[in-house]
Amino acid sequence: MMNARRTPGPGGLGPTGRFFGPGELRLAILALIAEQPGHGYQVMSRLADRFNGTYEPSAGSIYPTLQLLEDEGLVRVEPADGRKVYHVTEEGRRAADEQAEEIERLWGRAASRGEWGMFREPEAAEIIGPALRLVKAAVKTLAHAHGDPRVVEQIQEIFVDTRRRIERLDPRRQRS
Repeated sequence: MMNARRTPGPGGLGPTGRFFGPGELRLAILALIAEQPGHGYQVMSRLADRFNGTYEPSAGSIYPTLQLLEDEGLVRVEPADGRKVYHVTEEGRRAADEQAEEIERLWGRAASRGEWGMFREPEAAEIIGPALRLVKAAVKTLAHAHGDPRVVEQIQEIFVDTRRRIERLDPRRQRS
């Protein structure tokens, strides 16, 4: 039986249903250290920042992974101000370069996941209910229309128009 690699599922979860699949946390930490040296807490903070707060790393996952990377010779430790600062080794840089595509997929998932982080904001609760009722009304209407292409097209037009109207409210768009 072949060992099939599953891609992240809904919500950006890894192949096992956890956020990171096997070896992905190790790779993410290696990539961060290859970008910039740092001590454990800095690595944790930078990883959390990549995911816009939708993934909160714990010391219980970060520090053992840092030790593993050190044991593998992919990072080295240099003391600075009483802390262990992790630096990528030449072997670590080669490993990161060889896995650049996988790293890009991880950061892509981070960006995608981070976009959904806004739903943790209290203001989001004010619009989620009405938005879900809108989708429910559209699906119910489609079901009663038995797939009538005119109804499908009209509902699509309503959604596209509404999205555009909402996007025009975005202050970042109004500055241009």
